[in-house]
Amino acid sequence: MDWKSTRIDALLEQALVEDRAVSDSTTNLTIDPELRASAAIVARQELVVAGLGSVPHFFEIFARLDPRPPAHTRFEVISHPEIFDGVWARSGQVLAVIRHNARALLSCERVILNLLQHLSGIATLTRRYADALEGTHAHVLDTRKTVPGLRALEKYAVQCGGGTNHRIDLASGILIKNNHISLGGGLPAVLTRALERRRKGQRVQVEVRTAQELEDALAYGAEAILLDNMTVKEVQNAIERIRKETEGQTERWIPTEASGGIALENIRAYAETGVDFISVGALTHSAKAADISMTIAAE
Repeated sequence: MDWKSTRIDALLEQALVEDRAVSDSTTNLTIDPELRASAAIVARQELVVAGLGSVPHFFEIFARLDPRPPAHTRFEVISHPEIFDGVWARSGQVLAVIRHNARALLSCERVILNLLQHLSGIATLTRRYADALEGTHAHVLDTRKTVPGLRALEKYAVQCGGGTNHRIDLASGILIKNNHISLGGGLPAVLTRALERRRKGQRVQVEVRTAQELEDALAYGAEAILLDNMTVKEVQNAIERIRKETEGQTERWIPTEASGGIALENIRAYAETGVDFISVGALTHSAKAADISMTIAAE
């Protein structure tokens, strides 16, 4: 993750502006502007780390926003070599230590923790799903069910947890759903237009909900299939039908994806059907925030 990219920089800055961090009334009235302190970021549960690289960048942005910076604004973020985004951390483990001006630490504390807790929660949940697929060839995908404005960071957290990103936005992939079909004049018309007008390298994926819709998608040239809200048995039957369709055609691979109604309890059963990808909206829209704390002490 490029934490200094224009888009991410603007997002992190907005988080500090939203909290009016540089105008922290309590801290500015009660804490000596020259006091230095150290802050330990501690995992309070077993978790997969995500977002740790944002910590120093938050302080760089804070310094840029602060109209009256203290005389001593240097900071240092120290973490153990084995702690970085994507690794498991045990409960009680120190993820990083920050040495900085006390006011800056106090004013940035909540925003930093909010991001680390949210992203690490997503990464931790994703890892549990990815682990459930071990030994199969299926990959767990995220979706576009993300918090507005946070998609790039949430999808990064999915990667930290061992998941794979689906399309990042509507422009980066073609997925024909039932509403496109009903509004566009039927599957033959919609799929034909998509195949004719797509950009070079774009694969045309079609969402199907029944065996008949699958037959229609295959007949009109779908290049990838999303099996939506099907049972395990229905997905297995669909995979067998698609394999039969492409048997002997080594140059024709139709990637398959299962989606809808999939949870930790049943994802393994879906993976064992032979499906290539399994998309899970819960990775981003239902992940519980990880328990992470920050303890600050004067130096």
